[in-house]
Amino acid sequence: MRVCIFGAGAIGGFIAGYMARAGIDVSVVARGAHLRAIQVNGLTVDATDERFTVKVRASDNPADLGVQDGVLVSVKAPALPQIAGMIAPLLADDTPVAFLNNGVPWWYFHGHGGQWDGQRLPLLDPDDVIWNAIGPRRTVGGIAWPASSVPEPGVIHVMKPKSRATVLGAPDGVTTPGILALEQAFITAGLPVVVETQIRDRIWEKIAFNLSAGPMCVLTETPVRATHEEEVLIAASHRLVDEAKALIKALGRNAVVDMDTILSINMSLGHRPSILQDLMARRPMEVNALYNVPLQLAKLTGTPMPTLEFLAALIRVRVKGLFG
Repeated sequence: MRVCIFGAGAIGGFIAGYMARAGIDVSVVARGAHLRAIQVNGLTVDATDERFTVKVRASDNPADLGVQDGVLVSVKAPALPQIAGMIAPLLADDTPVAFLNNGVPWWYFHGHGGQWDGQRLPLLDPDDVIWNAIGPRRTVGGIAWPASSVPEPGVIHVMKPKSRATVLGAPDGVTTPGILALEQAFITAGLPVVVETQIRDRIWEKIAFNLSAGPMCVLTETPVRATHEEEVLIAASHRLVDEAKALIKALGRNAVVDMDTILSINMSLGHRPSILQDLMARRPMEVNALYNVPLQLAKLTGTPMPTLEFLAALIRVRVKGLFG
């Protein structure tokens, strides 16, 4: 199977490494110093219990890599409209494209059913650029949980890469041959994976987790556990998750969100979430996917989210001050 990882950063990079080590024909799209390091030295995965380096085909031009049996897109949500048109050379008629992004996905209402079926999200997909370039027909939703980062070009650091399964699922709930092929690639690589018919429920579980500490991490520039050293911040975390649960219910989803589990993880997690990593590196941040679009959905459903509304406003001011 030929698999291309479009965006071999923190998430895509560790997946590419494990798949390549397992003998899968893996290629990656990367850029800049990270690309050059992969081309010269290979891709290094520095995991909790092992470190290894693999050789993979790497380019900043997808046309160099050829048609694929599956594509995993792991670039951040703000970059998707810019790169959507670049994916075409990787695609056959039936090539699945799985999007492993944080927050609400651009395709959220495709195949949703009910009154919002087919509704677009222009903050995530302005002028339907991704919708028209990729198309919802071949789109696969995805969730990747491991905490990871790129400490230096060509190197991916990942904590407990096999502790929680990557989740894959079509927006309309249909399990296609393309999804099963992607599932098999993860299995071959020794990475846990689950194919889900209710992918939105699983997406909301991660969004609720991201909201529990992420906004406070951005504003304090600290790892997750530091935001749980003050009782008032723990209380704020409770309110953020309660607001997320209310929105989940209003949207008719059945996500399982357990606050005790979230608190246990947050109090021990010395990881800086990816949105904070982007802030510190002065990269475009997933503010829309993680904060602004959930607030839009809250207005759509009449769900109050005052804590997120306040923190998101502060974050927008912070981002505007940094990026203009």
